[in-house]
Amino acid sequence: MTEDRRTPQYLYRTVFEQFKARIGSGELPPNTPLPAERRLAAELGVALGTLRHATQLLRDEGLVVTVPSKGTFIRDPRARATGGAGP
Repeated sequence: MTEDRRTPQYLYRTVFEQFKARIGSGELPPNTPLPAERRLAAELGVALGTLRHATQLLRDEGLVVTVPSKGTFIRDPRARATGGAGP
């Protein structure tokens, strides 16, 4: 994960902003599952709590949905607009 140290910011916020940008650009299309939390945290080089905090922000923004026993998925923008759960 690349960090911009010019502007101080919590690491979870940096992770959130990076995922938000990737979702907005279409790099992560709707219904794409995110990797398992532990794997994703290891890939990004962040603590599990940091990743979970960032994921919660993504949920709060309506960008992802977590389905118990299934995983976390990128929400379809149409579902976000109508309040649907997605995937």
